Amino acid sequence: MKYWKYYLVALLVIAIDQLSKWAVHTYMQPGMPGEIPVFGDWFKLHYTLNPGMAFGVELPPPYGKILLTSFRLVAVVGIMYLIRYYWKQHVAAGFLVCIGLILGGAIGNLIDSIFYGIIYNNAPFGAPTPWFHGQVIDMLYADIYEGFLPASWPLVGGSHLSLWPIFNVADSAIFIGVVLILLNQNRFFNHEEAVPAVDAPRHSAEAPSASEPVQPV
Repeated sequence: MKYWKYYLVALLVIAIDQLSKWAVHTYMQPGMPGEIPVFGDWFKLHYTLNPGMAFGVELPPPYGKILLTSFRLVAVVGIMYLIRYYWKQHVAAGFLVCIGLILGGAIGNLIDSIFYGIIYNNAPFGAPTPWFHGQVIDMLYADIYEGFLPASWPLVGGSHLSLWPIFNVADSAIFIGVVLILLNQNRFFNHEEAVPAVDAPRHSAEAPSASEPVQPV
């Protein structure tokens, strides 16, 4: 069962993700008071809680969070099955590593949703139960751009743009896995078709066999 090594990729992602979230929760203050610059003002560590999906999108309460967590759980089971399925199809190992990264990231955020309401008591106020209502811990803050777009730009000109994603190790693993798959599609899925063997060309005049007499000139 050599496909288990791709589950180990996911396990490594989960370990790093959960350790980083524990360290942030234990040693950092939430919000701007606890910010730690890494690369100037462009990249920082910033402890914040994400109650929903990417970019803080939430489903309507009171059962939206349970639906989201249930969807993540189904997705995790599906990805685990895909690794075994694709391994049996002899898909490229690099592709399976990417799937392992995505699996690890999905499980990392799933752990937050299921257990963090109990472990870190961070379920939103008014949640019907702390189970399945934990908030995801984010800490990687890329302050890319904030300001008004040039007025000369069509459609979006003059509008305000805030581009400062805050994410975590699990999100990074999912992003890296997806990007690597997109960039290496030809390498992962380009199977060369077997070229049929071509018979050697036959000579127009066959040499006489040893049993046949040679006519004198």
